[in-house]
Amino acid sequence: MNETQLSAKVITLYPEVFPGPLSASVTGRALEKKIWSLDIINLRDYGNGKHKQVDDKPISGGPGMILRPDVLDQALLQANSSNSDKSKIIVCMSPRGTPLSQSIAKNMLQYNEIIIVCGRFEGIDQRVVEKHQMKEISIGDFILSGGELGAMVLLDTVVRLLPGTLGNSDSILTESFTNGLLEAPQFTKPINWKGIKVPEILRSGDHQKILEWKNKTSEKITKKNRPDLFIKYVEKKKNLIKR
Repeated sequence: MNETQLSAKVITLYPEVFPGPLSASVTGRALEKKIWSLDIINLRDYGNGKHKQVDDKPISGGPGMILRPDVLDQALLQANSSNSDKSKIIVCMSPRGTPLSQSIAKNMLQYNEIIIVCGRFEGIDQRVVEKHQMKEISIGDFILSGGELGAMVLLDTVVRLLPGTLGNSDSILTESFTNGLLEAPQFTKPINWKGIKVPEILRSGDHQKILEWKNKTSEKITKKNRPDLFIKYVEKKKNLIKR
């Protein structure tokens, strides 16, 4: 049996929501095949007192509650106590974090273990973030009720890059963001659907022309939908030409 390529540990106040969608499709099959593993740690188990308190009011005043550093620290110490020989990274899902990208997901592959902290309420005490050198990651410029959905997005993005997860490993090579562009449109049968035909070039069998069409179409779509990506793509092409 092959060794598990990635061990994921998630610290959350809502363990019942996992694995959720991660148990379906390619990530679910990869979990069954032990390509990766998932361990859920209930933060409430490390709470203080009779009521297992995990949060408290902000010192500076203001609305909401903050996850306590002592409680989260104990959960992290437990999560970090095994497999000391493995390379690890501790991630905190946070709206102020670095935006998740395909390059960040690929970078995660260098680690054998990912520990993910799911924030709640108004956030977590900054001291525990700094002590454990957490990498803060955001899945977008919006606010969620907690980090659980973000953790699932991150894990789905990383796990599908693990060898053996996708049925066809070549799929990764043509996906959006792989070459700095958004993916070209895809078509299947019927060729003529309600009077709308699949572009003739894609039925030509000329692989070079098809590749050129896809690349040109990707450039147009990226320029229209993600001008920020298109600017980076153009600059990268210029730099390659200069070399």
